[in-house]
Amino acid sequence: MIPAMPLPAQPRRWQALWREAIADPHELLALLGLSDRAAELLPPSDTGFALRVPRGFAAKMRHGDPADPLLLQVLPQAAELGEVPGFTRDAVGDLASRAAGGVLHKYEGRALLVATGSCAVHCRYCFRRHFPYAEETAAANRWREAIEHLRGDASIHEVILSGGDPLSLATPKLAELTDALATIPHIRRLRIHTRLPIVLPERVDDECLHWLAGLPFQRVVVLHANHANEIDASVDAACARLREAGATLLNQSVLLAGVNDGAAALAALSERLFAAGVLPYYLHLLDRVQGAAHFDVEPSRAFAIMDALRIRLPGYLVPRLVRETAGAPSKIPAEFDAAMAPRSGIE
Repeated sequence: MIPAMPLPAQPRRWQALWREAIADPHELLALLGLSDRAAELLPPSDTGFALRVPRGFAAKMRHGDPADPLLLQVLPQAAELGEVPGFTRDAVGDLASRAAGGVLHKYEGRALLVATGSCAVHCRYCFRRHFPYAEETAAANRWREAIEHLRGDASIHEVILSGGDPLSLATPKLAELTDALATIPHIRRLRIHTRLPIVLPERVDDECLHWLAGLPFQRVVVLHANHANEIDASVDAACARLREAGATLLNQSVLLAGVNDGAAALAALSERLFAAGVLPYYLHLLDRVQGAAHFDVEPSRAFAIMDALRIRLPGYLVPRLVRETAGAPSKIPAEFDAAMAPRSGIE
């Protein structure tokens, strides 16, 4: 009798991996062989912004390296506890741009839905780390207030799903929203801002792809990776599947001190993104949110990094350096930001 062949291993569902995310800084340090550095690396008191990082993302961090660029993005630090002049709780004027429950309307032709407050990873530089998600989430009341606002403004042609991370919602919940959006004739494009395909690529499952492929809009997925080490074969596969579902893939990064503030790191990121089928889009100067000042890069250094990056890369791989400023009608190219300082040299 021929023995039965074993069934192939089934991929673990993303929800289970989500639940297993690391939430204890001491556990993360132990996994990286850094337990003996805990007193030095961790803040003396609660920062008010919890750690959360998927285990697959933590596995990409360098063992024994307290300066690992992925670790620095998620590990709470003592520097978050101090208040720095010019760094506020609402750095980009989200609350002033509120147009309806969970709807932010800053720019002509586009409206942003705060789809959820949940994220698979808590980035320490997050500009919405103080956002009142409990009161300002578009999903409240089955999206009714948000949909009514969008239906009543024919100037809105593009809807941006943000959060939190919109892909942290279950796919049926996303379908509930997009089914409603599909009844609004003036909406032509759907843009999804998400970090999940980078930090939890298992989220790009068959159900998600079936939903995405069936949407009646032009689809743009804006990913968020800050360092080439975030991208591996699993991310490559997730990106390939998103493209096959008809999505245009872009990436936006944040210029972060100690993480990617050098031309070599940014060039490697752009090359790795393009190899995964993703076009570099924006490189944001840090949003001046309270608790993130230690990530700030001086404008003069940012300019010099960009000068070096243009020498290293073809133009289509050079992201646009921008700053988001509260009340401005668009993202502001850094060269035209009156607050920018003149160029200076860089190593």
